[in-house]
Amino acid sequence: MTVGLTHFLVVSTLLFSMGLYAIITRKNAVMVLMGIELVLNSANINFVAFSRFGNFGYSGHLVALFVIVLAAAEAAIALAIVLNIYKNMSTVNVDEIDNLRE
Repeated sequence: MTVGLTHFLVVSTLLFSMGLYAIITRKNAVMVLMGIELVLNSANINFVAFSRFGNFGYSGHLVALFVIVLAAAEAAIALAIVLNIYKNMSTVNVDEIDNLRE
């Protein structure tokens, strides 16, 4: 049995679905960030799989590397924002942060 494009797409779909579920249902900001990371990782699997099976050379790998760098920067900035919100409001629940507008 060989691993084909369909296997990669199924794994990517599962990761994307779990990430989307985490983004929609979680109230904790850190868990929402973890859901975003799952969505970005599913995109990376798609980029690498289509690069491998579509004969696109290394372009998919380069885009996946760019997404990994982007995800690292996003995680650092988002965690700094979450820590600042916790310092000011003593909560990281997304539903309770709506009074930042005031």
